[in-house]
Amino acid sequence: MTDFKSSETKVNLMRAFAGESQARNRYTFAADKAKNSNLYVLEAVFKFTAGQEKEHAEIFYNHLKELQGEKITIDADYPVDPSETVIQLLRASQKNEYEEYEDAYQAFGDKASEEGFMPVAHSFYKIAEIEKTHGERFGKFADLMEQGKLFVSDVKCKWMCLNCGHIEETDRAPEVCPVCQHNQGYFVRLELAPWTCSE
Repeated sequence: MTDFKSSETKVNLMRAFAGESQARNRYTFAADKAKNSNLYVLEAVFKFTAGQEKEHAEIFYNHLKELQGEKITIDADYPVDPSETVIQLLRASQKNEYEEYEDAYQAFGDKASEEGFMPVAHSFYKIAEIEKTHGERFGKFADLMEQGKLFVSDVKCKWMCLNCGHIEETDRAPEVCPVCQHNQGYFVRLELAPWTCSE
């Protein structure tokens, strides 16, 4: 087993911590853009994901506890994705999440395993799977926006108001919630309400 202080895993953990911290901020910025565009459902999606990124950052950071008081120098590249539209933000977020899933965290997990840090490898592999789900979620909402179907369906489906929880079955989200009077931007297909995508 490699000594943790001289390991590549130590550096990868700090890279992952920095990346998750940046992702959290990018999604918080994207949530503001969605809110300013009256797309409250997408504001909620970005905030929900930002909260999960914060948890990932904490998991990676906690693996570094034995190095308390030390500094770790890293070199890494991180995306710069300020965009003018919410669709662009969704697509950039999808791309970045898939890169974490397919490239970064798989490689980091393999290195941790090679160096003998199995709990760290487990975290990298499991969080990689979550990042894939994030990418799928962002892609699903981007698809709906590009098709003009964020608030319209080809068939009747259930829509939930994110403000009050009212559910209505129709082929189009209500323009205004009949219960709390919040606008259409608060509605999401009920099947997507827990922010999961199923095939």
